[in-house]
Amino acid sequence: MGEDRFWDRLADRYARQPIADEAAYQRKLQITRGYLQPDMEVMEFGCGTGGTAIHHAPYVRHVTAIDFSAAMLAIARDKAARAGVSNVSFAQADITGFTAQDNSFDVILGLSILHLLADKDAVIAKVFRLLKPGGLFISSTTCLGDTAAAFKFIAPLGKSLGLLPQLDVMTTSDLVASIRGAGFIVEEQWQPGKGKAVFIIARAHSPSNSTEEAKTDRAIVQR
Repeated sequence: MGEDRFWDRLADRYARQPIADEAAYQRKLQITRGYLQPDMEVMEFGCGTGGTAIHHAPYVRHVTAIDFSAAMLAIARDKAARAGVSNVSFAQADITGFTAQDNSFDVILGLSILHLLADKDAVIAKVFRLLKPGGLFISSTTCLGDTAAAFKFIAPLGKSLGLLPQLDVMTTSDLVASIRGAGFIVEEQWQPGKGKAVFIIARAHSPSNSTEEAKTDRAIVQR
């Protein structure tokens, strides 16, 4: 089963489910808003049913929100219309095939998505190219390798049976290494509890300032 069909099938149920950890979600929204400015161009890939894009839209100029599930996007567009939000553009696209000029965005969000990708390193590298120098990559990622490493063996079987989506069973160390390896400086890293998604804010450093900016990676702020 293709990834788009897997998520199309789950879209209605996914939209009805309450957020698993509402307090953590609200904290992530709050931290993110501390970085947003009214003139910013924001992108979210893997936007799902659009809730986060809609929440952040009033604080920026425009949000480009993409997902490969048509069913998820239909729900997202309806949510935006009902909320009266007009500065979010929803489009059906996979981040790997998404086309935009380099240095197009001030902030890119990848929430609950990196662990669902076949090649997270390629995607993170693309995010770096799409960001303006000094732009921010904000992610929240489940790192099953920290607490359930056996999923490395279970996930491929589950995917072949159509029971699980694509899963990258990474550790937090794997994730941070991938983000840093693409040229980002990690400014904030927070995990609300063992087994919870790892929330990271990383800045795309400018090569001309790499020595000075590297110093900021010395101590990650834990809010």
